[in-house]
Amino acid sequence: MIQATTTSDFKAYISTEDNRINTSVDKTQIRHLVKLINDMDGSIDYVYPIETSNLITDRYTEMGFYYNATPDMYGGQVNLLPAGYWKYEVYEVSWIGTVALRKDTAPSTETEVLPVDDDNGVVQGLVTKGKLLLSEKDGTQQVQYTQHPEPSGDNYIYYGQ
Repeated sequence: MIQATTTSDFKAYISTEDNRINTSVDKTQIRHLVKLINDMDGSIDYVYPIETSNLITDRYTEMGFYYNATPDMYGGQVNLLPAGYWKYEVYEVSWIGTVALRKDTAPSTETEVLPVDDDNGVVQGLVTKGKLLLSEKDGTQQVQYTQHPEPSGDNYIYYGQ
């Protein structure tokens, strides 16, 4: 499970290489499209997290998610609200030619198919999925409780007399 805080940057270490689909290209030709689904309202956000080829190891891939009030899915920027549980799905996208994360060269969803071109990414399939717990920052919670001191004497409630 990934744990993060609203309006904050976070990194996730996700196992992707053990389920890699396109092994005919080098790992420098692979990026990951992450689909984030909110459990409460069903909203969906897509993002290509910031990852470099030296951060794709045999055990995990380091993915950077950066907060921005106006998110950019191709720049690893997200604005995840409301706080709570989110599901994530990680899709492998591979290129034969030059890797470029832009609207015209990288698919924006797991079902989008771009025109055939070596410089266009192709979604290979789902490599992993899991849960993300997005907590609110202290003091910004929507529901806040006030703690009162314990009474010094007995606190009985009498009924019917």
